[in-house]
Amino acid sequence: MRGRAAVVVAALALVVGCSEDSPSGAGTAPAPVSPGTASGAVGAVKLTVASTVATGIEVPWGLAFLPDKSALVAERDSGKIKRIADGQVSDVGEVQDVNPSSEGGLLGLAVDPGYPGKPYLYAYYSGGDDNRIARITYRDGKLSDQQVILEGIPAAAIHNGGRLRFGPDGFLYAGTGDGSDRPNSQNDDSLGGKILRITTDGKAAPGNPDGRVWITKGHRNVQGLAFDGDQLYAAEFGQNTWDELNAITPGSNYGWPAAEGISQLDGMTDPIAQWHTADASPSGIAFAKGYIFMASLRGQRLWAIPVSGGKRVGEPRAFFTNQYGRLRTVEAAPDGSLWVTTSNTDGRGDTRDGDDRILRVTISTS
Repeated sequence: MRGRAAVVVAALALVVGCSEDSPSGAGTAPAPVSPGTASGAVGAVKLTVASTVATGIEVPWGLAFLPDKSALVAERDSGKIKRIADGQVSDVGEVQDVNPSSEGGLLGLAVDPGYPGKPYLYAYYSGGDDNRIARITYRDGKLSDQQVILEGIPAAAIHNGGRLRFGPDGFLYAGTGDGSDRPNSQNDDSLGGKILRITTDGKAAPGNPDGRVWITKGHRNVQGLAFDGDQLYAAEFGQNTWDELNAITPGSNYGWPAAEGISQLDGMTDPIAQWHTADASPSGIAFAKGYIFMASLRGQRLWAIPVSGGKRVGEPRAFFTNQYGRLRTVEAAPDGSLWVTTSNTDGRGDTRDGDDRILRVTISTS
C-alpha cells in the first residue's frame, strides 16, 4: 500500500501498476463529477462535432498550429510529422532516433512563438535510454537540423509524460512521467515526475525555483498542459483510483507517490478536480472560453471543466462518451474551435473506419 495515502483515498486490497488506460480498480468512494451527454449543454457551454478534419493518421499524439492556420501532427509510433492544411494531409519529415514502445515514441510538439522568424519546431520523444526534447528547423514544408536541447528524462514502456506547451512568458513547458519508477517524482535530481520550464536552448528558465529546469514535482504522469493567461493547468494519470486536474504553482509538490487525488497531506498540493480512472485516464488538455477541455483515453470522452484563476468554479461534465473511442489530444484552433484526436490504432482501442482521425469541435456558450 502507499502508507498515508491509503487512508485518504479509497482503500484497495492490492495496489498494482497502472498505465495510461489499463484496467484498474475504480475505488469505492462516490464519483466526484456527474457525466453529461454528448448532445446536451454543460452548464453554459455546448460542444458539437462539426466535421472530421483528417482521417487515417497513425496514433496521433502531438498537435501544434502554425501561423498560417495549418497544423502539424506527430505520429507516435512511426516518428513522422504530418501537415494538415485545407483538409489535405502531407508528410513533412521524420524525427530521428525515435524508439516507440507501449506508451513511448514521438510525443508532444510545439511551434516556436517567434515562427517563422524563428523557424523551429520542438519535439518530445523517446530515444534509446531516455526521453528527450529536440529543436528541429521547419522551413518550406520540411524538417531539418535536429538538435537535442534536453536529455535524461526517465523513459520506460509506460509513464513517459510528453506534452509540450509554450507559455505566455515565451518559455517551453514540458510534462514528464516518473518513468515507471516512483521515487523519481520526489527526487530533486531526476527529471521524472516533474513539470519543466526551459529556454529554447534547453536551459533552466530565469525565475525557476532554485535555478532547476523543473518548477514542480510529485507528479505521476503528466500528459496535459494548458494556460489560461499566466495560470498553468496540468492533467495527470492516477494509479488505481484518482486521475487529476492540477492548477500549477511553481515550487509546489503534488504528492505522488505519497498521495493520489485529494489527500490533504501536509506539504502536498491537492488537485482542483479528480476522476475515477475508468472515467478519464486523461491525456491532452486545452483552455477556451473559461473551460479546460480534457481528452480521456480509457474514459472515451471529452471533459469540460469550468475554471477561473486556478480554481474549479463548477461541476465538470462529459461529452461524446463512447462515441469516438479513445481521445488523446485536444487543442484550441485559430478559428475558435477545438481539434480533438482519437487514439484507437495504438493497440488498445477498437479501430473504426477512418481511424485515427481529427475532429473539429465547435464551442457555443450562453
